[in-house]
Amino acid sequence: MYAEVFSRARWSLPNEAVWRPPTDVYETDDSAVVIVEIAGLNDGDYEISLVGRWLIVSGERRDPAEKLAYQQMEIRYGKFLTQVHLPWALESTGHSAIYENGFLKITLPKAQARRVPIRAVGSE
Repeated sequence: MYAEVFSRARWSLPNEAVWRPPTDVYETDDSAVVIVEIAGLNDGDYEISLVGRWLIVSGERRDPAEKLAYQQMEIRYGKFLTQVHLPWALESTGHSAIYENGFLKITLPKAQARRVPIRAVGSE
């Protein structure tokens, strides 16, 4: 009976469920860096959006062996989403993202302070 349960059941989240991958956020002197652990993806399996100070990484990791009768299943498949609020003001350009060895590393330059020139009106 034990073997029958494993051979009939798939250990995965329901189709509608969305899982959150492990995510690290840190800052350097000039950038905010977000690292998301999402192994096993190809180009087009994920999307990165920046809305205000919210960084959103979403996508789907497809199960390559849907028809197998798992004995143990701990790797999450299906749709994923992680949202990170960044407390720093960011530059509008210069962002980069690199996917390597199962980690997506996103670097966002922090906005630098700028001097605003003051012009006195009426004094000469």
